[in-house]
Amino acid sequence: MELIGIDTQRAYERIWEKITTLALPPGSPINDQQLAAGIDMALTPVQEALKLLVHDELVCFSARHGLYVTEVDPPALKQLSEMRLALEGLAARLAAQRATADDLTVLESLRGQQAALDSADPHALFDLDHHFHQAVAQAAHNTYLASVLERFFGLSRRLWYMILPEPGFLFAAVEEHLALLEAIKTGDADRAEQLMRAHVQDFYNNVKTILPAGD
Repeated sequence: MELIGIDTQRAYERIWEKITTLALPPGSPINDQQLAAGIDMALTPVQEALKLLVHDELVCFSARHGLYVTEVDPPALKQLSEMRLALEGLAARLAAQRATADDLTVLESLRGQQAALDSADPHALFDLDHHFHQAVAQAAHNTYLASVLERFFGLSRRLWYMILPEPGFLFAAVEEHLALLEAIKTGDADRAEQLMRAHVQDFYNNVKTILPAGD
């Protein structure tokens, strides 16, 4: 994002927010002129932002249907879960091996924030889970891995918003961070990877039981 214009970046962020929070639901058509007017942006940066979102697989283009928000379907869900299981597990393993004192301070702080959260506030729980996963990726000290995981975040965020009516599941998922943090702190790479993979797998298992697309 550093090499694009500031207006394009702003347009990207506004459209990304609409897509990942389901304000633009999966499968919905995109009219670039109407979208530009709706987010109070000029047409050119919106068009450039849409190209970036196509690259991120949040927007699709076909000669027949034009631009539309990418669907959430079973094959895509399965592929996304496979990638996140492998990469999030690797991030946790590397974090257990490489985390610095500063990394652990950040993770401890996030864990403390969780304890103060209202379990009935799914939006806050979602944000905390994302920040925790980001912190684990940063503690892995592999910039390419962190970058790829952040890209997958946009795809996963839509799934979170689809299951927000199930706050009990969300709170349980964030609770799993405690055991993962202990594994990272003690340098137990095998356990950290195992716990992260189980954490991610539980998320997708719940998605499949809640979403029609996951049947």
